[in-house]
Amino acid sequence: MTGPTTDPRTTAPRGRGAGWVRTRLRAAPLATLLSAVLVFVCVLLATALPRALDRGADRALHAYLAEQGPERTSLTATAPTGQGRTGGDLAASLDHVLAALTAAVGPGYRLADSGPVYGVRAKDARPLAGPGLARPSDVAPNLGLLHLPRIASHARLAEGRWPSGGSGGGTLPVALSKSAADSIGAKVGSVLEGSSGIAPPMSVEVVGLFAPADPADAYWSDTASSCLVRACLKWDEKHEKSWWDAAALVGPEGIERLAGWGTRATDFWRLPVDTGALRTDRLPEVGGRIASYVAGPTATRLVAETGRGDILIASELPKLFAAAEARRQAAAPLAAIGPAGVGGVALVVFCLAAGLTGDRREAELALLLARGGSRAGVLRRLLGEGAVTVLPAAVLAAALGVLLLPAPRPAPGLLAAGAVALAALLAFPVRACVLLSARRAAAPRRRLVAELLVLAATAAAVAEVRRRGVAPAGTGLDPLLVAAPLLIALSGGLLLARIQPPLARLAARAAGRGRGLTGFLGLARAARGNAGGARPSVLPLVALLLAVTTGGFGSAVLASVDGARLQAARGDVGGDAHVATPLGEALTPEFLRAAGELPGVRTSLGVWTDRDALLTADDPTGTHVRAVVADPAAYAELSDAAGRGRFDPARLARGGADAAVPVLISKNLSGKDAGGEFRLRVAGGVELRARPAGPVEGTPAEPSAEAAVVVVPDWAVAGRVPQAAHPNHWFALGAVDEDRLRELVRGHAPASVAERTFVRTSAGVSARLAGDPLQEAAGQLFWTSLAAAAGFALLSVLLTLVRAAPERAALLARLRTMGLRPRQGVVLVLTESLPQVLAAPLGGAVTAVAAIALLGPAVDLSTLVGATVPAGLGLGLRPVLVQALGLAGLVAAAVLAEAAVNGRRQITTELRAGDRR
Repeated sequence: MTGPTTDPRTTAPRGRGAGWVRTRLRAAPLATLLSAVLVFVCVLLATALPRALDRGADRALHAYLAEQGPERTSLTATAPTGQGRTGGDLAASLDHVLAALTAAVGPGYRLADSGPVYGVRAKDARPLAGPGLARPSDVAPNLGLLHLPRIASHARLAEGRWPSGGSGGGTLPVALSKSAADSIGAKVGSVLEGSSGIAPPMSVEVVGLFAPADPADAYWSDTASSCLVRACLKWDEKHEKSWWDAAALVGPEGIERLAGWGTRATDFWRLPVDTGALRTDRLPEVGGRIASYVAGPTATRLVAETGRGDILIASELPKLFAAAEARRQAAAPLAAIGPAGVGGVALVVFCLAAGLTGDRREAELALLLARGGSRAGVLRRLLGEGAVTVLPAAVLAAALGVLLLPAPRPAPGLLAAGAVALAALLAFPVRACVLLSARRAAAPRRRLVAELLVLAATAAAVAEVRRRGVAPAGTGLDPLLVAAPLLIALSGGLLLARIQPPLARLAARAAGRGRGLTGFLGLARAARGNAGGARPSVLPLVALLLAVTTGGFGSAVLASVDGARLQAARGDVGGDAHVATPLGEALTPEFLRAAGELPGVRTSLGVWTDRDALLTADDPTGTHVRAVVADPAAYAELSDAAGRGRFDPARLARGGADAAVPVLISKNLSGKDAGGEFRLRVAGGVELRARPAGPVEGTPAEPSAEAAVVVVPDWAVAGRVPQAAHPNHWFALGAVDEDRLRELVRGHAPASVAERTFVRTSAGVSARLAGDPLQEAAGQLFWTSLAAAAGFALLSVLLTLVRAAPERAALLARLRTMGLRPRQGVVLVLTESLPQVLAAPLGGAVTAVAAIALLGPAVDLSTLVGATVPAGLGLGLRPVLVQALGLAGLVAAAVLAEAAVNGRRQITTELRAGDRR
């Protein structure tokens, strides 16, 4: 019995296989080069997109935590200062606890380079008595005391010496910052008397003045020392008084006297965490370790190590981590739609490239089988041939992606690159396996069942997304929201593939009634398929629809984000521009006139508000409200544009001579009126008999829906309230430049008033909201994905044209022998190709609009906007049409180029003896 024989024509001995592969690659060098380029680009994108996602998420995390400030991103420990111990013992205790706290930090996170801030602070400040001190509003300055052991490494002496001594009775030596000393009117040698109603008087002597080495250093951001670098000017709106708060430093010997100054003293340690070293993928792990540090095993161990059973450790980092993760996960589905679309289009391109290669080598593969080669042996050869092309390009692309986009997590990008390389490697062998399999009869029912399954899956996905909305924060990426637009595009491609041939046949019949045959022949071939098959290929339609649908949907998301962000900014500002004076001040007529003439201002108005108006009805004490006095028509236009407290100005129209004044009241004041009327007392003791003309929920002058507000027409107080003639608010609609507006404020108000004047514009607020790195990363990722998807979609069209080019060129050559002119050949190619490739972008526009209409209500844009906004996408046609028409233009240009080349080829180039095309 003999074993199986090996055909030397299909199986080379060891050491000669490479020669066969090299020969096959040399037979089609251009195809080999293009395949390598395609693999290189796809693998580079697959490597780069996950790394870009990681980098964007990390930048957003670092920016979000940096906005919170060092105090909120620190580990803070406090404990009552030990009594009965000398200053030296207390200082040693501080260092001992600091060493234990620092040693327990990590792993997974570390402390910032600025170092810990620790010391002892008096709980309360004391007002200072004495001549020469600054007393705004005739209120004495307050002074708090604290001890910072490492102050000398963060500050320099400007005058005098550092405090020392003072452990006994008598005057306590302290050091003030030079800025604080200048503010409160102290200097070296000043003795400041601190009074207290519950403790004996104490005095301090300023023995030194210091200046911070870096005022922006995080070391000075702690609330305990917030008024240490510079004095803080406090303001009491209710009593309209201001005063200075300052803090001074004591030496180690003065620690034991801090409790006497501030009723008690507290030891504190603040350990700032280096937020720039945190990684998004490790937040859960780091959050768990910090939670253990605050109230867990680590905290219990610290109590034992420090010997301070009363130590209390706190940190807001776990809460901030949860908020940052919720923001990232809320933006993740919207950010993943673009890369998912690119992946879908790239998969279609691989299939088309494999089909093109299969058509070119089908005869070769059949010959190998006819000469005794096995199907497994042929496939092994094809895999080896593909590996020589795919693997070097994939490795080079992956290495370049890692080099260009450094990221802490290599796994996601490398896994995506490996998946793409595997798909590229197996695409042609899988196609060859189909070609080498036994031919089966066409099964239209099988295709119909598959298409119905796709339609059913699309309907189910859309219904589920609309029913439950986007997956809530904390549950990770929502695959259903990502897959739903792609399923809609796939369904649209299948429907278009069914609809396009009958439409082309109808067009061909209409063209057949004309005099020329070129249009009829081209449309007839378009109905049959570019390659003369039974139907047009579905793959290029799907590629184009995927590109247009994902691009249109993503563009609608970004356009909706921009619109919602601007509207949110308008609601926050109260219009496009808002200027508000400090309490007791008013805007000058010159400013109002100049502001109304600023470039970009469409309309403006001055508004007067009384922050302490009194509304009374049955209750004798009344309710304090904020009265807003404005012109009804102009204020109604402003409220409508800002989306705050919209109302019909006719409601505030003037009534009869004895009629009550119609006013708008906030919803929380409903029920305050008795018999439909109430009394409103405003500045100067003027009392108005008013009736509610309708409710308002927020208003431009007071956006908060919880505030008690009454909107009064200006005609009701004209001539009765002199203050109302001098507005303290100015609003405007239009493109107002914030810098020019601030300059105008400084030019029409004293410096002390201009510094406290509120100036904001919607453009400035919108720009600050748009500056969030999370939003920037999502936008950049989308536009990159859109460009890649458009490129792959165009490539799918080119592959389709190249696949049909030999058969079409042969047809044109035969028709040329019958008298077809070159120009008519170009028209024939265009008539045959354009119906399919131009119908796809238009169909993509329809599917994009359908995706927006079906999925838009479930999309919450608050995270990308940067403010809470109502859920839903705006159905704007412009972003969709821009995507569709742009891609249609690229496709048309490609078809024109192909038609110009094929339509003008020489007859002898295509017609050869024995050619069966």
